[in-house]
Amino acid sequence: MRMYAKPIAAVTGSLVLAVGLTACGGSSAASDEKTVTVYSADGLKGEAGDGWYDKVFADFEKKTGIKVEYVEGGSGEMVQRALREKSNTQADVIVTLPPFIQQAGSKGLLQKYTPQGADQVGGGDKASDGTWTSVVNNYFGFVHNRKELPAAPKSWEELLDAKFENRIQYSTPGVAGDGTAVLIKAMHDFGGREPAMEYLKKLQANNVGPSSSTSKLAPKVDKGELLVANGDVQMNFAQSKSMPNLGIWFPARGTGRPTTFALPYAAGLVNKAPHGENGKKLLDFMLSEGAQREVSAIGGGFPARKDVRPTDANAIELAKLLEGVEVFEPDWADIDKNLTTYVDAWKSATGS
Repeated sequence: MRMYAKPIAAVTGSLVLAVGLTACGGSSAASDEKTVTVYSADGLKGEAGDGWYDKVFADFEKKTGIKVEYVEGGSGEMVQRALREKSNTQADVIVTLPPFIQQAGSKGLLQKYTPQGADQVGGGDKASDGTWTSVVNNYFGFVHNRKELPAAPKSWEELLDAKFENRIQYSTPGVAGDGTAVLIKAMHDFGGREPAMEYLKKLQANNVGPSSSTSKLAPKVDKGELLVANGDVQMNFAQSKSMPNLGIWFPARGTGRPTTFALPYAAGLVNKAPHGENGKKLLDFMLSEGAQREVSAIGGGFPARKDVRPTDANAIELAKLLEGVEVFEPDWADIDKNLTTYVDAWKSATGS
């Protein structure tokens, strides 16, 4: 997990992280403040201030005068933080990967709000009860070191080879969204919880160990400290611009077809948000046509709006990455209901 204590973007010195936030939820004084606090999963902020968040937040402040205060970490950690603060809400907007956005909804952390432009977001990419909407579409994937491992592995089984001993790492299920995605994909590809856990138990012989942040793994792969790690297409594609040895791939089971599933950045308005009206304005802005057209060109992701079809070089390259890859749809209701059981099964299988 990464927590920032520096300006979010080089383009503006006024976008700062809120450390030790003190605003009381729902007060009239707070509602008048020209600020909005975002709790978000990592991946959309650029390391050099050149990510989608950096551009969108700077443009939002320029347009509205509202400063964005930003707190970043693993998806699960952001939800847990918001839960701990439920009696004194600090966040206005929360952005997490599934299944944690569903978890936030089921635990009463979100209030209903339909942002402008949400009518152009597909039904599977937003909550049926109106509590969250995807703002950037994305897909689960893995990365490999293209210098030491020019040809990406094709299957899960290849990762059991002795050459990967202490050269594989994936982020912690139940803490990181991408780490939880490892369980979801394994259960799909291996046909259920038990065979998936049996495989992950074997993989543990090559696994370096837990990591609360997926974003920290790609630099290790690029440097050759690791040969393979988990990730997601948007984050890893953006990282690859400054990490030339980073390659994205999707494992298959045996000789089957490689698979992936949508892992969008989904945003919701926090219940009893201290700056709720500002939160609504930010959600509207993130789903505006202009911001959505920059998702691929700047963020390396896929627009959430169906009516926005960018044709920039990144968009073309991203589309090619998914050619020949089967995209399945997880049962998010089941995963939300049984997430603790699945994570406990993983802990038992791997000894984590």
